[in-house]
Amino acid sequence: MKFCPKCEARLKQDTSEKNSTCPKCGYSEKSTNQRKQVTVESKSTIDVLDENEPKETLPTIKIECEKCRHDEAVWWMLQTRSADEPTTQFYRCTKCSYTWRNYA
Repeated sequence: MKFCPKCEARLKQDTSEKNSTCPKCGYSEKSTNQRKQVTVESKSTIDVLDENEPKETLPTIKIECEKCRHDEAVWWMLQTRSADEPTTQFYRCTKCSYTWRNYA
């Protein structure tokens, strides 16, 4: 995206895509940029913590496990719902590896 050096309006490309023209003041210049098409691959799955992943790299919290009543767990956060909703907090017990979530 280019802008006019005179009035700072956005330059619009002509249909031939060889010239860019300012719709406000009429400034024109030859386009030097070639358009590139970029393909982005998206992941359709949500990455969650693998049980084989080392737990010592994650932060720990003092919270009681719902299953074994142990008082320590690792935690992480993911955006599992729409962007205007809060993140989901996941907890995994350091003793029994039971995982639960908190929809904050």
